[in-house]
Amino acid sequence: MQRKRFTKVVATLGPASSSPERLRALFEAGADVFRLNFSHGTHDDHRARVALLRQLEEEYRHPIAILMDLQGPKLRLGPFAQGPINLKRGQKIRFDMTSTPGTVERVPLPHPEIFKAAQEDGLLLIDDGKVRLRIVAHTDDTIDSEVEVAGQISERKGVNLPNLIVPLSPLTPKDRRDLDYGLALGVDWVALSFVQHAHDIAELKKLVAGRAAVMAKLEKPAAIDHLDEIIEQSEGIMVARGDLGVEMPPEAVPPLQKRILAACRVAGKPTIVATQMLESMVHSPIPTRAEASDVATAVYDGTDAVMLSAESASGEYPVEAVAMMDRILRSVESDPLYRRLMDAARHEPEATTADAISAAARQCAHTLSAAAIVTYTNTGSTALRAARERPDVRILCLTPNLNTARRLTLAWGVHPVHGEDAQNFSDMVQRAVRVAREEEIARDGQRLVITAGVPFGTPGATNILRIAYVSP
Repeated sequence: MQRKRFTKVVATLGPASSSPERLRALFEAGADVFRLNFSHGTHDDHRARVALLRQLEEEYRHPIAILMDLQGPKLRLGPFAQGPINLKRGQKIRFDMTSTPGTVERVPLPHPEIFKAAQEDGLLLIDDGKVRLRIVAHTDDTIDSEVEVAGQISERKGVNLPNLIVPLSPLTPKDRRDLDYGLALGVDWVALSFVQHAHDIAELKKLVAGRAAVMAKLEKPAAIDHLDEIIEQSEGIMVARGDLGVEMPPEAVPPLQKRILAACRVAGKPTIVATQMLESMVHSPIPTRAEASDVATAVYDGTDAVMLSAESASGEYPVEAVAMMDRILRSVESDPLYRRLMDAARHEPEATTADAISAAARQCAHTLSAAAIVTYTNTGSTALRAARERPDVRILCLTPNLNTARRLTLAWGVHPVHGEDAQNFSDMVQRAVRVAREEEIARDGQRLVITAGVPFGTPGATNILRIAYVSP
């Protein structure tokens, strides 16, 4: 199942994509990673999907990554007495923590954390920002606000606070139960919503304890103020543009996307660009030209992966959406400008043996027109270093660790293969040549650039570069 591209595709599973036939079609169409959205569905639903994916993995003998996405805290309005309320510009309205149903004068907001965070001139956005109110006064249990953008509000609508830091853990009791269940199922990545500080990720990593890789979803403006620390703590980053676009001006999101992707490439951390990428394909067999351009922009920016949400989870054309994403990615990567951008965005390697070897491997592969760079890795760090260099050939990653192989399906350009580790120099070359030929990555007469570490099996000890010929 070698993909003819470097950038990966993440497909969210849901009612439209949970049958064995549909999962197979999604995988064959180009999905590399499958997302389980724990905001929807039951534990039994997710268990059945994981079982089907593992069967598919065994059948195709190719690792498949499963990403569980935790719901995180949901800030919502309380009940209303007589249905929706229409707010007018300049109108004053109070929020409080009482359980009395809301009226046109006051609305219940059952979240004490919001009242702790409240500040004069702070913003309250309701229903994905359709209604905007500004805080004019507050106490420990009330918030008085003025309507700046009029509209209709109703019970259970979501509330966002773009310029306030809410003292709220991103891990709710539901998330903790879901996390235990997902880890027991053997998910490969865990994505955390509502991240505001690096210690949010640290808290999750303690609970995960190495059983999966941890990904931070950047959807809060507060997270951007701590971007470098969050990237350092995380093993991957998701640019969740939907919520970012609610809490920040829409025009601020594109440059922020570029900034995040650039910072993650320097750090060698895989990235996903998500939300509304091919949104019209929920109901249409083809995307708009603007959507195709949006996906292409993320690829030109150097993202590791792009993600489908409702398009593949509940849309009418899930397989077509994955196939379209695959076509867009291959089209961009065949553009000479793409290669120039990847080369121009390269950073100097760190002064370590492993980084020096990875940089040299990229240069050797280019100079020799090699078929691939082959990395031997246990933890995945060697393959991620190679991916950070954005070589113009694929990265064949050989690892004895199945969990590592699965996680690396998310990384740019990495084709992971699970198998036994090399025993010595001769075995290293022979395995690399044999697997490259079997996976149809190299053919007889081509060359491979091989990196590994001695002693074999020692994590983080990349210190060898070897050129090998593929011969009969």
